[in-house]
Amino acid sequence: MPVFDFNSSASDKKEAECTYEVFYTNAQTATPQQPILLIDNTYKRWEHHSSGIFTNPVKRTTFEFRDEKDNEGKTLKADILKIDARFVNLLKWLGENHINVQLSGENREDGYAVYKIREVAFGGGTKLSAEDGFLQFMIERLFESDAPSDVDEEYENDESCDDMKLTSLQSITDFINCAGKTLPDNIRLWARRNLAVAKSNEVSQEERRHAQHALSVMMNIKWKSDYFEPIDIDEARRILDEELYGMEKVKQRIIETIVQINRTHTLPAYGILLIGPAGTGKSQVAYAVAKILKLPWTTLDMSSINDPEQLTGSSRIYSNAKPGIIIDAFSVAGQSNLVFIINELDKASSGKGNGNPADVLLTLLDNIGFTDNYLECMVPTNGVYPIATANDKSMISAPLMSRFAVIELPDYTLEEKKVIFSKYALKKVLKRMSVKPEECIVTDEAVDCVIEHMKNTSGIRDLEQVAEHIVANALYQIEAYHKKSVIYTPQMVDALFD
Repeated sequence: MPVFDFNSSASDKKEAECTYEVFYTNAQTATPQQPILLIDNTYKRWEHHSSGIFTNPVKRTTFEFRDEKDNEGKTLKADILKIDARFVNLLKWLGENHINVQLSGENREDGYAVYKIREVAFGGGTKLSAEDGFLQFMIERLFESDAPSDVDEEYENDESCDDMKLTSLQSITDFINCAGKTLPDNIRLWARRNLAVAKSNEVSQEERRHAQHALSVMMNIKWKSDYFEPIDIDEARRILDEELYGMEKVKQRIIETIVQINRTHTLPAYGILLIGPAGTGKSQVAYAVAKILKLPWTTLDMSSINDPEQLTGSSRIYSNAKPGIIIDAFSVAGQSNLVFIINELDKASSGKGNGNPADVLLTLLDNIGFTDNYLECMVPTNGVYPIATANDKSMISAPLMSRFAVIELPDYTLEEKKVIFSKYALKKVLKRMSVKPEECIVTDEAVDCVIEHMKNTSGIRDLEQVAEHIVANALYQIEAYHKKSVIYTPQMVDALFD
């Protein structure tokens, strides 16, 4: 159990008495009913807004309240009774640096429940310090983190790292000191080692720069647990029906995935590989899954990658070294749990002879962790749900295929294309171009004519392009000839295609 010891005396220190106990919660906000910490109020009922500093006068862990009504600046001490486990080291850091803070709290029977902490300028009052922005950033990050498994005295107070975007060495150091226990163990240890390099005078300036950049990348990613809350099946079905027409086999597979997540509270061992002609809505399926899982999504276009190093990053021995695209994807998403959309998996080429870039994905897909050459740290991937798309599965290696549940999407029938054009593509284009439905009317016979012209095309992307052509033509007639409405017949559709 860590204890506060903010005494600056280097010698003759006594064993401090810890007056508080920690409690564990993953609540993302603080309220008087579920506060950050609880302070003893048996001696005095503290003000709603109270200023002072966290301190430990050798013997007890306390908060020193500043009496605002006392012109002599009298202070009153009160024991700290309870602390949210995530905030123990943040409060320790506030005390060690003698930072003046203003607490917002409510008096309860069991103590003064603090639910907000703000940094104030020296001398108190209501004027906030310019550094309060960093404090609020730290508090927000801690609320978004899972509670540490334990809070013990073995926590090394070595300086480590993060910024806001955490880029400066000082903010990186403060972040690790305050929130290091919320990071995965291997990342915390990696961060401390790299911070030592970033601060060392025994290495080159280039090495220090790379170490600081690597720290900034890693610390700005929210490393979440792989526990997933249950997902509403009815809501998932509604999203699928709203986003996708037909595709019952695909929808059923996604619903099965959701049911599995609800039972295990973890992602399935295999992602989804969607095989089908261009324009059949493979990417739309991936976006719908991300919406259902309430996860950020990122895309990786394999057709534009011709060197495995683009994925794995380059070694720090090079001055222009940088992380790979996969780590960049985590950085853009801002967290470790995300939907990874891998487009055109079948178009990955061997490029410069350094191996097939697609094979680099194997470690990402195995859910055992991914190591970037620049970072030299294994990052957890058990919160990544991969969804890949391809046109030709014969171009994908067997090892890669074995990492996915394969779903083949056939081309739509003419009847399905008719429904998609009328109920989805046309409505979408009308909304995008700010045209009212009554201003552009396509008769059933005209729709049949559209589908007849598009019968040899695959997918639905071409349907949307035709819808855009029709709506743009209607808009032109409305603006140029002051028509109130344009009603399309088969003859008018034929004229547009000629």
